[in-house]
Amino acid sequence: MDKERFAKQLAFILEADKEKEIYRQTHITGYKRQENDAEHAWHMAMMIYLLKEYANEEFDLAKTMMMALIHDIVEIDAGDTYAYDAQALATQTEREAKAAERIFGLLPEEQKAEMISLFNEFEACETPESKFAHAMDNFQPLLLNDANNGGDWRAHVVKKSQVKKRQIKTAKGSKDIWEYTKKLIEKNVENGNIINDD
Repeated sequence: MDKERFAKQLAFILEADKEKEIYRQTHITGYKRQENDAEHAWHMAMMIYLLKEYANEEFDLAKTMMMALIHDIVEIDAGDTYAYDAQALATQTEREAKAAERIFGLLPEEQKAEMISLFNEFEACETPESKFAHAMDNFQPLLLNDANNGGDWRAHVVKKSQVKKRQIKTAKGSKDIWEYTKKLIEKNVENGNIINDD
């Protein structure tokens, strides 16, 4: 065993544990509390496996699941950026790139390069893997919000145009899930959970 390499890997693994303390705007089912980033990533990875048949293209399952598991780890430094916060979104890329360098920099050099590459691939949303991962990243909070009778949408006074804009990348990964997403949006507009600004 290379003790220095192993120590770096363990340092990253322990640092990643901090993701459990980054809370999102989305609540878990039952609206008991906000979910954390680690729970969101785990839920996404499970959805990628279970819903893989609905992807538009064939994709590497293990790679996509790993992409889901690491895509928000940068929020340990950068914090969670709420989907509808225009001011925070303006600085998100810069904050997250800096965080990626520090956090993945704890790893041995080739694993650091691999993780940064995976993170950047997710952000670019151009490969079959990143497209489906993005679809799940969008779909997961939408499902929770719907299950909670739109509580988070109502709390933030969210408009239909905002939700549709946020969800648009879903179609790149799964046309089937995008069709279902549109139905959920309309249902929540009708129920008064999302403001209709058409």
